[in-house]
Amino acid sequence: MAQTNSGPVESRDQIIIKTSIIGIAANVLLAAFKAVVGLLANSIAVVLDAVNNLSDALSSVITILGTRLAKKKPDREHPYGHGRAEYLSSTIIAVLVLYAGLTSLIESIKKILHPEAPDYSMVSLLIIGVAVVVKILLGLFFKKKGKEADSDSLVNSGQDALLDSVISASTLVAAVIYVASGASLEAYLGVIISIMIIRSGIEMLREAISRIIGERADSELTRDVKKIICSVEGVRGAYDLIVHDYGPDRTMASVHIEVPDYFTADRIDVMTREIMEKVYLEKHVLITAVGIYSHNTTNNEVIALQEKIRNLAASQEYVLQLHGFYMDSEKKTLRFDAVIDFAAPDRQAVYTELVQKVQALCPDYHLTVALDSDISD
Repeated sequence: MAQTNSGPVESRDQIIIKTSIIGIAANVLLAAFKAVVGLLANSIAVVLDAVNNLSDALSSVITILGTRLAKKKPDREHPYGHGRAEYLSSTIIAVLVLYAGLTSLIESIKKILHPEAPDYSMVSLLIIGVAVVVKILLGLFFKKKGKEADSDSLVNSGQDALLDSVISASTLVAAVIYVASGASLEAYLGVIISIMIIRSGIEMLREAISRIIGERADSELTRDVKKIICSVEGVRGAYDLIVHDYGPDRTMASVHIEVPDYFTADRIDVMTREIMEKVYLEKHVLITAVGIYSHNTTNNEVIALQEKIRNLAASQEYVLQLHGFYMDSEKKTLRFDAVIDFAAPDRQAVYTELVQKVQALCPDYHLTVALDSDISD
């Protein structure tokens, strides 16, 4: 735990675990109260709400286990650490929410087919009302702490708690309607609640799986990293930034930089080390590799021809950028990378057309053109 003038500062893991423990305690108490009320009142909606609270408590347990596992140090089998375990815990939570929704949907349909009259008391209505308030506060607390700790599991649990508050509020409304008019709507309400839970579970699952598969890096992060790299003296451009997410606070990346063609290996070595240090200190991203592109600086005729080729590429649809451009007028070689938009119907066809146009512009040159992807902003 870090220390400041204002007192100790909680670590990310401490925030997640402490918040999860609070969630477990609150949800177990709510589940116990709702189960008693639901059984005494013969209310399927309240009983399902109690079961949902138990699933929320289990979600918090899984969050703690995921955080503990993610904290394990790297080893031979997992040299990049165990940070992605948190994404697995998010997936499990999403599956639990989805299962709870499907189960409650089945039970609600059964109650529609075989209805039983509920019997509410003022005490039961009061308990449900208190549960609504508690769930709203718990949901806001979880989301705040989840964003503070950059924890998808906590944010998902907070979203689920806010959804639960809507569910409990709906149950309370149905109970009041039944007491006032005798119209029992809770089985139908149970169907609506179940569909909301299922929808929430699917969305959580989609987001968790997307993180595991590998998403495009955050635009703000990649722009900031490239800006830091380009601030190093001698760097003319930063390209092909590939970011690898191995869990929160475990981000690695590789990049290509463009430097003047007269730089020595010693100078480039100093530059790359400076890049690695600055990026890690400012953005906590570990640059694991820096590739080099050489930039023509001495032949004005070559530089003018490069500009023509860039303009030609800019006029072609789906060609986003050329970089790593180097022309050797003595050996008659030309090399560069072409970034082709993922939106192109046929990226290979766009690439082939571009190469043909450049070859027609430079018929005496041997071309080496790499088909590149739009992997970061």
